[in-house]
Amino acid sequence: MQHDERADAIRWDELRRFTPARIGLGRSGVALPTREVLDFGLAHARARDAVHAPLDTAALAADLRAAGFDVVQARSRAPDRATYLRRPDLGRQLDPDAQAALRARGTDATDLALVIGDGLSSLAVQRHAAPLLLALKACLPQHVACSPVVVVQQARVAVGDDVGEALQARLVAVLVGERPGLGSPDSLGIYLTHAPRRGRHDAERNCISNVRPEGLPSAPAACKLAWLVVQALQRGLTGVGLKDESDGGLLPADPGGGALPGSA
Repeated sequence: MQHDERADAIRWDELRRFTPARIGLGRSGVALPTREVLDFGLAHARARDAVHAPLDTAALAADLRAAGFDVVQARSRAPDRATYLRRPDLGRQLDPDAQAALRARGTDATDLALVIGDGLSSLAVQRHAAPLLLALKACLPQHVACSPVVVVQQARVAVGDDVGEALQARLVAVLVGERPGLGSPDSLGIYLTHAPRRGRHDAERNCISNVRPEGLPSAPAACKLAWLVVQALQRGLTGVGLKDESDGGLLPADPGGGALPGSA
């Protein structure tokens, strides 16, 4: 029986509608076609650029203020990108001067500290952090008191523990650029931690991953975060003890407009 290469191509085209994965790439002799090799190289370059590109904090702060948020700038103990990549431990700790400045602003009325960190993809933060926080306004109940948005450069997830502790917040939500994949250089992650303080473990956090239009868009991600925030405040925990059941009970839009207290 003669092999029908055209029929194979049609079947692979059908499957590609359901996944962004590289499937059915074809071959040229014993190698990949030149087109696929070049596409792979481009994706790899975009991932590297996402890791190394600096976050435009001025533009991000402008976007956040335009959306009605107060903004505080901070940095981790990693002085530059090269050190940040070599020393993950420094990216998990807030710079002492920044920590002292936040302590001066701390209040026991803060339910949720909001933190944005560049992480391993400043591209993700630049594109998706402000839209996600804006969407959060429509989901989070008005009685939840929030801090100003703290933008931390050279940040790892755990730097939020220092921020939350300095602000005496009951919870901290860290929006951070995730490690780029070859098909997703702009994926944003959200990490929620109850009673933040240095030394918290990843098992004590809830994670919402792959926030981007091609993954989990900002609006449903924000509603998931709002659901977790409300449940965490009620139950006094996050992490493995708090399962995400938001699909069965997403919070409705707040009738008062959902403005975050402390964000105006």
